[in-house]
Amino acid sequence: MYYINYISIVVLSSIFLGCNFQKTDNKNSNDSEVSSNDILETTQDERGYIVKVGDMAPDFEMNLPNGEKVILSSLQGKVVMLQFTASWCGVCRKEMPYIESEIWRKHQNNPAFVLFGIDREEPVEKIEELIKKTGVTYPIGLDPDAGIFTLYAEKEAGITRNVIIDKDGKIVMLTRLFDEEEFNEMVQFIDKLLND
Repeated sequence: MYYINYISIVVLSSIFLGCNFQKTDNKNSNDSEVSSNDILETTQDERGYIVKVGDMAPDFEMNLPNGEKVILSSLQGKVVMLQFTASWCGVCRKEMPYIESEIWRKHQNNPAFVLFGIDREEPVEKIEELIKKTGVTYPIGLDPDAGIFTLYAEKEAGITRNVIIDKDGKIVMLTRLFDEEEFNEMVQFIDKLLND
């Protein structure tokens, strides 16, 4: 019985942690070169964001698989949703069909709305595979070195995460993982931004 409970705890812990990005950097866990001030300056919350609601969204340029370039600052005047994702992230694959059906299909023809998935550190082939598996039709751009991701969150922070940006270019909502209640709040919030 004890063994079964232990396994249950391990499995539940894995699910709860979601898609945390883990690369082997061979860092010693006792390495204390980072000061507490450094941590305070870079960590805005326990979810790994380095930006916060009210900040101007950091600008970036991103390539889409078809070669088209997207520059975030050129989208001012629109409500923008960024969804950080990757093919290896099970929580991302679970969330993406909801984004497709409850946000993208509803607003894809609205000239005041833009949605981009941003796939971190994967080649085009992986993005195409992700699109096929999830059935999404919204555009997913390339972030081959996580350069875009690290403008918004700590490099080792996990995904899925969504950033909602208002028409003035300010961050107005940040989500992490796929929580249905938070997701529904995001859907309603986007609707409100587009109706204002």
